[in-house]
Parts: sequence; C-alpha cells; structure tokens
Amino acid sequence: MIKIAPSILSADFAALGDAVAAVEAGGADQIHVDVMDGRFVPNITIGPLGVEAMRKRTRLPLDVHLMIVEPERYILDFARAGASALTIHAETCPHLQRTLAQIREHDVHAGVALNPSTHPSVLEYVLDDLDLVLVMSVNPGFGGQTFLPTSLAKISQVRAMLGARAVDVSVDGGVTAALARSLAARGATTLVAGSAIFGAPDPKVAISEIRSAAEVA
Repeated sequence: MIKIAPSILSADFAALGDAVAAVEAGGADQIHVDVMDGRFVPNITIGPLGVEAMRKRTRLPLDVHLMIVEPERYILDFARAGASALTIHAETCPHLQRTLAQIREHDVHAGVALNPSTHPSVLEYVLDDLDLVLVMSVNPGFGGQTFLPTSLAKISQVRAMLGARAVDVSVDGGVTAALARSLAARGATTLVAGSAIFGAPDPKVAISEIRSAAEVA
C-alpha cells in the first residue's frame, strides 16, 4: 500500500498546527518533518520543540528527516519529542551503522536518506539496520523544486538491493500526482509531497489524487 506523507516544509508555519490537522483529516498516512540546521543545507527550520508541538496536534506518525550534521547528538532529543522515525543522511554519518543502531535503541524507526549524487552502494553494509530509505529526488534544503529524472533509476536500484526486506522506500522532492505512478512502479512505497499538497486549493483532493495515481501501478 502506498503511503502519502505531506512535508511541512511547504506548510504555513504561522498556522502549522492547523495545516497538520488539515492533512490528517484529508487522509495523510504520516507527516514528513524537515529539520534543517543551516550547515548541511542552507536553510534553518525547526528542532525538537517543533516536533513536540506537532506530536500534541496529531496521532499520525512523525517521519523526522534530519538534514543536519552530527545527527547522533540529537537523536535522544527528537525521540523524546515524539518522532516515530528518524532519517539521517548517509553523507553526514561516518559511523552509519552505529547511528542507526542508536536510533533503534529508542524504539524509533531508523532511516537513511540519499542525496541525488549519492550512490545506493553506501547502504550495502546497513541493509539489515534499516526501516526506511529516503531517495532525495531534489537537492535538499528548499521546497518547490523540480523532480530529478535520474531518481527513477535510483529508486529501482534501492528496491533491488533491499530484496525481500520489509523496508519502506520513500521519495522526497518534486513529487506530484503526474509522477506518482512511475514512482510506485519502480518500488516507492511512501511519497513525500510538499507544495503539491500544501500549495493545492484542497489538500484532501491533492492527497487523494496522488494516492490514486500511485495505486494504478
């Protein structure tokens, strides 16, 4: 089953609680929370306090995407704040297996994100430590970017590497209803969409259109 994860990066931060409530009512499966530190990526967004506030407003899983350097320093804080999953970037973790194990110690799902230029082979020795893989289909740091077509082949590569493992393959960046079928056909199981949902006149309709297109695959 395809899961739809609205990304709050494209939401109105002045009314974030209402935005989260709207997509929950609209049928979202989880909330994608982009955490940026101004170092690994140019922008700065929210930290554990923001996650804690969202946890109080929704019962949906919070998929927290750590676009930060030294993520191992903040895992406990985000776990305590209510993160359901913590996704770290392979590019920031010299001790990737250890950091994934650290996440799981707190009863939180562990994921690895891959930038567009990062080869899936970095996952080879941590396949059994993963709950999800996040394929970045844009360069991280900004919302509203255009999907990079080279990501399609990478999704297929990641799914092939995982084999029969029950690991989610998530895609983040430029995801639209028009792309959903192709993404699902290549093995994506979670579609992260920001502007396609929060920028739509009706988030509920946008979520439904993305899901319907993906399920055709």
